[in-house]
Amino acid sequence: MTIQEAKLYGKINLPDSPTPELDTAVLLQHITSFDKTHLLLNRDFELTGEQEADFLAAIEKRKTGFPVAYITGHKEFFGLDFLVTPDVLIPKPDTELLVELALDALEDKFRANPASIPTVCDMCTGSGCVGISINAELRMQNAELKMTFVDISEKALEVAKKNAQRLLGMGKPSDQCPVPHYELSIMNCAFVQSNLFENIPHTFDLIVTNPPYVPHSESLELLKDGRSEPLLALDGDVTENGEYARTEDGLSLIRRLLPQCYEHLNRNGVLIMETGEYNAQETAELFRLAGFRNVRIEYDMNEMMRDVVGVK
Repeated sequence: MTIQEAKLYGKINLPDSPTPELDTAVLLQHITSFDKTHLLLNRDFELTGEQEADFLAAIEKRKTGFPVAYITGHKEFFGLDFLVTPDVLIPKPDTELLVELALDALEDKFRANPASIPTVCDMCTGSGCVGISINAELRMQNAELKMTFVDISEKALEVAKKNAQRLLGMGKPSDQCPVPHYELSIMNCAFVQSNLFENIPHTFDLIVTNPPYVPHSESLELLKDGRSEPLLALDGDVTENGEYARTEDGLSLIRRLLPQCYEHLNRNGVLIMETGEYNAQETAELFRLAGFRNVRIEYDMNEMMRDVVGVK
């Protein structure tokens, strides 16, 4: 099978995908290690027997709705190549706004105090894409910060650690601190397994978070297409024990999280939370009830309500 034949095969055999040609091209790039240009200029390249078998198996997985990113194990976000597994949500382009807003907030803090080393918490970190992107961008500017990555899922934290080691040039985590589940590593980064702020003793200058905020029934509906993303990272209608909260607004977890964020922010600290179009207006009101000031809603590239920002 040539690359051109493989492209045609993918287009024909992925009728339910909204982007069959793109899916096929990404799978071929992964299997052949060709970039986009090389793939385009080598239409008659003959796949090896192993490559063809891998390609056909990948197409079969994609036909079930299994995401391309989980098949390849990679997803680009904010110009960086992140490892992803079904233990974490696949980074979405809309979430890049959360990084941009965080960088703006940090720029303000550096401007106010150039010698400062801001402390940042990436709550519900998942793959680590938000916190790592912030960290990588600031390092290119020779700016320093202290970053804490937090997730309730041990498997998600392992993915975040691997991404940090790859993308931030970090070594392996060092000895544990006295705080349970608290692991420090070099380069001013820490990884904490915690149910929200349960195991977090510190306060921060900035908290960024993309928590579960999709209403329960819509979370279940989303997963019917075979995408296999973790329900834990989507469903916002859960109790602190992870059980169904019997609500349908996606805000049960956020109602618990907001007072904890306020408590764990320094004075004039900033909270930036992705909530999406599901409940951004309701979330903004909860910000105000929790004591935040200067609360505003930010819109994504599609002019949809995406993030809520507030100051302590």
